[in-house]
Amino acid sequence: MDIEKRLELIKQVGEEIVTIEELKKLLETKVHPIAYDGFEPSGRMHIAQGILRTINVNKMTKAGIKFKILVADWFAWMNNKMGGDLDKINTIGEYFIEIWKACGMDLDKVEFIWARDLVRKEGHWKTTLDIARNSTVNRILRCSQIMGRKSSENLSAAQIIYPCMQVADLFHLECDIAQLGMDQRKVNMLAREVGPKLGFWKPVVVSHHMLLGLSKPITNSKDPDDLLLDMKMSKSKPDSAIFMEDSAEEVKRKINSAYCPEKQVELNPILEYCKYLIFEKFDKISIKRDKKFGGDVVFSTYEELEKAYVGGKLHPMDLKNAVIIYTNEMLKPIREHFSKGNAKKLLEKVKSYNITR
Repeated sequence: MDIEKRLELIKQVGEEIVTIEELKKLLETKVHPIAYDGFEPSGRMHIAQGILRTINVNKMTKAGIKFKILVADWFAWMNNKMGGDLDKINTIGEYFIEIWKACGMDLDKVEFIWARDLVRKEGHWKTTLDIARNSTVNRILRCSQIMGRKSSENLSAAQIIYPCMQVADLFHLECDIAQLGMDQRKVNMLAREVGPKLGFWKPVVVSHHMLLGLSKPITNSKDPDDLLLDMKMSKSKPDSAIFMEDSAEEVKRKINSAYCPEKQVELNPILEYCKYLIFEKFDKISIKRDKKFGGDVVFSTYEELEKAYVGGKLHPMDLKNAVIIYTNEMLKPIREHFSKGNAKKLLEKVKSYNITR
């Protein structure tokens, strides 16, 4: 695949890329650049972490990128997830990996690394402290949204160390690309700033779109970072998210009650499901309707569907009915995977935990 085609695939992943020129040079000089993402094992996995993450990873690997996914057990511990119980956190980490196995992720080009192993790597702690020495407390506090925390929250000392350690991970994983969500942008920009000062490099940042939660977005926050946290899909608000092993009935209930303003594209989570998930997994969307409402209709592209919706030719309930069908189809392999054997036992154990923020 030539450079332009590889670039186009990566552009499909990146809502923002810092910078395109650096990315192109990286692809020209390195056969298989390494990209990084990390996840706190802190509860059940939702569809953005599972399906959307798989779609984006597979585009990156198709473009020749090798992927390192950090199972960030120590970060969940530092962020007081699961009440700071490392045993529970580690169990959830195993559950995360099981989901990605069932999702169709291109695992031949993906390496899972546990934070507990990475922090023991020689020089890691020194790098973390060097990053802290080259950053102000205010700068680190502005990175708080990477932990799902607002800047106004009262953070522990461990949570202040967290961003410094995340930047150190990127360098000790020897990653060329930070490929995380837009909510991680500030810490990735910190990595670009301090890396050259400490004898490392300036990683390319490919930030993917944050899928909206299903609830009506809260848009009254004055802080843009807090606004992003309020609007994105969150496991702390269970009805705002489709979880990877939700039953068909749960999917139907959540989508039927989801925010979906008629003729409106902006901040419409149901249209986002179509754009970022369904049209990425299926060639078309077929919508069943009574003849008196125009009969069945098929859309081959998201643009066609959006145009019909904005024009009032597609009702929110008809769209929701189709999204329910396609979402359940996407989740079918995961449900089957967790219906038997060790995967079933693992899920039962995770569900038994009192999942908190």
